[in-house]
Amino acid sequence: MGIAGMVTVPISGCSRPEPLSPMSLAKAPSFIRVGWKATAARVDRLGARRGRIQELQLLPSPSGGLIEDEVEREYPLPNNGLCPPDMASIEDRYCIDRFEASLVEILPNGDERAWSAYDSLDRSNRSALPVVRAVSVQGVTPQAYISEVQAKVACARSGKRLCKAPEWKRACMGPSKTTYPYGSTVESGRCNDHGRAPMAVVFSLGGGSDPHLWPAHMNDPRLNALPGTVAATGAHSGCTNDYGVYDMVGNVHEWIDDPDGTFLGGYYLDTHQLGDGCNYRTEGHDIYYHDYSTGFRCCADVAQ
Repeated sequence: MGIAGMVTVPISGCSRPEPLSPMSLAKAPSFIRVGWKATAARVDRLGARRGRIQELQLLPSPSGGLIEDEVEREYPLPNNGLCPPDMASIEDRYCIDRFEASLVEILPNGDERAWSAYDSLDRSNRSALPVVRAVSVQGVTPQAYISEVQAKVACARSGKRLCKAPEWKRACMGPSKTTYPYGSTVESGRCNDHGRAPMAVVFSLGGGSDPHLWPAHMNDPRLNALPGTVAATGAHSGCTNDYGVYDMVGNVHEWIDDPDGTFLGGYYLDTHQLGDGCNYRTEGHDIYYHDYSTGFRCCADVAQ
């Protein structure tokens, strides 16, 4: 899909799927094929330096302790079978959220309210970072615009944690260990894997524009608010497996617990450029990086 007379091609590495001139990717300008990833890495590092001062303060802990301690602590789950009802049991080894995470904000009086899935937590005009936690709910827009650090904290506030790479992949491939949650062969549209290119629509950015401009726009809330982009959790009912997890391929990328910065599964414009289906893996981003494509889900240990 794309603008008339142009071809939409997902750019690997940072989810920059925008229109290129009508030529194959192999014939695309060198700054797209090679230089773009290096440019993005430089931008990530600069953003990380700015973000560390703010984000290492992290979010104030409702318990009154240090959130860093909460992130590292093991949380025993309520004894509701092996896993709570919003999570699937993966062969009784660990639990994983059935749906991609959304957020609720914890107010000073302890009440909670839904957090906008289109809003980043560290928006520049915000005086203080909000206190949020992760929830796994069907039929809502999953949270994007979130970094690995922020996702890790949000999981911890719900007594969960980010998944390790093997845990995530096992859950995605299902008991049959297939490339896609539903089987070994891709079925276009079964997951949210052919969405609209929002950067092209909102900013008219593509192969003919300066790539240095792209990162400045990639956290704009209008991007995922466009129809045909991110889908509600569980809306693609066939994008699942016998474990009962949904949307692990496509929709939004999902951060995992990795100090080097990794997200898995692809998103609504790309489930193939960096590996097919459950093998899709984007590496090398700073853990403070986020854009309109980056989401997450949580894992947890089974109840003891």
